[in-house]
Amino acid sequence: MRGLARWSRFKQRSGALMRIARALRVFVPMLGDVTAGRYRPVPWTACGWMTAAVAYLIMPFDIIPDFLMLIGVIDDVFIVGWLLTRVDHSLAPYRRWKGIDPPDAAS
Repeated sequence: MRGLARWSRFKQRSGALMRIARALRVFVPMLGDVTAGRYRPVPWTACGWMTAAVAYLIMPFDIIPDFLMLIGVIDDVFIVGWLLTRVDHSLAPYRRWKGIDPPDAAS
């Protein structure tokens, strides 16, 4: 039973990692399509979440300061990862428009 719980947790976390990777892979082409006028409406929520993720990485203010070596970096990973999953969720209409997701796919 314990192995099943671990597998379930691993599967859930790997899904989050895949959403993070997909957000990073899709965001830049989406910006290109928006800038060229090929895709409307502008996904402002995705832009806002991505701005928050980048700002959290570059700002010197953190929930846990980075000078606390490992713990400070781990909080960055979790918070930026969560923000990128929000970016991925916000890009669902763009992915459907682009044909990356099937029309009936739920995010």
